[in-house]
Amino acid sequence: MCLILLAWRAHPDYPLVVAANRDEFFTRPAAEAGWWPDRPDVFAGRDLEAGGSWLGLSRSGRFAGLTNFRDPARQRPDAPSRGALVADFLAGAESTDAALARLTLEGPLYNGFNLLLSDGDSLGIYESESGSARRLEPGLYALSNHLLDTPWPKVLAGKSRLARALRALPDDTPLVLSGGMLQVDASERLGTLSGTGAVALAAGSQLTLGGAASSSFAGSFGGNLSRERRRFA
Repeated sequence: MCLILLAWRAHPDYPLVVAANRDEFFTRPAAEAGWWPDRPDVFAGRDLEAGGSWLGLSRSGRFAGLTNFRDPARQRPDAPSRGALVADFLAGAESTDAALARLTLEGPLYNGFNLLLSDGDSLGIYESESGSARRLEPGLYALSNHLLDTPWPKVLAGKSRLARALRALPDDTPLVLSGGMLQVDASERLGTLSGTGAVALAAGSQLTLGGAASSSFAGSFGGNLSRERRRFA
């Protein structure tokens, strides 16, 4: 299952810290995180089947992260792709509050989902299952395939580990996948994001797990995006 761990204004140097994992069928093609040629201000992974994304940020400091709400009995094959919600918000100029208000109207058109949004000044979440759209106060949050902070074991464990990781920032330890099969420590300079000037880190990997792909992304966002650890297939 997917998981997004997020710290909002919980660290003195990093306004937004994110660690995320996306589980997807390996047969569904996806592009690694990078700047989009057709939307040059967007840095995100890309779903090559429907064209959207599940998590990303923009040069202006916008952030969006989406998880599906797990309810196989209520899946509609003709529903629009939820990934467009992430891509459109990152590429646009809509405020967090305006996007939340719009989602209360448009959300029911899609299969179940949760969407975290930030315009850089505020953070909010829309949960289609409950119809809730609200701002989030500074703190630590975890989102899987149910409502925000549902006390599943991985949600509780993830928040605890995120709290420990915050105390260790900044951390430039190379990314190591299970069993030491892959270690990545790339240092390509990606560009400048407006905002607080804090360093942003992005990390990603993809593993094959029983026909599904699990890709991860971790970062602390706020200003200058200066290091990248990309997703590998």
